[in-house]
Amino acid sequence: MNKQRVNLLWFVSTLVFALLMMLVPLPAPLQPFKPYWPALFLLYWSLESSDRVSLGLAFTIGLGADLLDGVLLGEQAMRLCALVFIALRFRSRLRFFPMWQQTLAVLALLLNDRFLLLMVRTFAGESLPPASWWISPFVGAMLWPFLFLLMDDLRMRLRIQ
Repeated sequence: MNKQRVNLLWFVSTLVFALLMMLVPLPAPLQPFKPYWPALFLLYWSLESSDRVSLGLAFTIGLGADLLDGVLLGEQAMRLCALVFIALRFRSRLRFFPMWQQTLAVLALLLNDRFLLLMVRTFAGESLPPASWWISPFVGAMLWPFLFLLMDDLRMRLRIQ
């Protein structure tokens, strides 16, 4: 297999993996701790390979996540588009932040995502979520350094651009 095909396969498989991780059921008490996997993986690829990630890809992944998750169609698509837009806009700065600052930036992006979700669900007529609903962005931010370093290590071992 040529190198471009391996690169594309790795890229697509990580995004499919993120969608599948979103579907993993957790017991009710642990559900608030479940990170938003598609956002984390799209953030990684936005920072590392901005030529592959676009708003169209974010929208497509979001629609797929909407269909798999059974939520309002376009909800996650809009959220992921906003996340990727901000990440691509500030990519040159975020890439060279020390890991602790990058983690704080990821936390801010994930909290922004939660605010967007809160707005959409409030406009849809749902009641306000419990306080534990806000735990997920913090879990995602805590996982970010490990996910980033793991993905970077795997990408270097596979010699993927």
